[in-house]
Amino acid sequence: MITRTLIAAAGLAALSTTALAQDMPMVEAMDQDVSNGVVSATSVNAPENGWLVVHRTGDDMKPGPVVGHAPLRAGMTEDVAAILTEEVASGDKLMLMVHSEDGGMQTGIFEYTLGATEDGPIRMDGNLVMTVVTAQ
Repeated sequence: MITRTLIAAAGLAALSTTALAQDMPMVEAMDQDVSNGVVSATSVNAPENGWLVVHRTGDDMKPGPVVGHAPLRAGMTEDVAAILTEEVASGDKLMLMVHSEDGGMQTGIFEYTLGATEDGPIRMDGNLVMTVVTAQ
């Protein structure tokens, strides 16, 4: 009886840890060919409806100008593709970041400009929810 209880408790703990990991906002993506004018995230977990925003970045890993975006639904989404709005060369670094839909004047219209609060970045524990890829 005690053994079964411990096994069940361990199983529940493992499920809880997995569920928590799935609930954590994140962006997963790999270095990729963007010659077709699109950059994709393998998966995105967003805490609310919002945007996958593509920023230029450099070795300093600071978000730069926005060069693309795609709408996101709350929760886990696979294969999110953002159309690039300007040329991206092979070797350029791109920061794929989760932004909210908050603070803007219109729902469903991406209104963010660098440094603005409208449709701004989502942070978890003070950190941006993002990943960096290199264009191939």
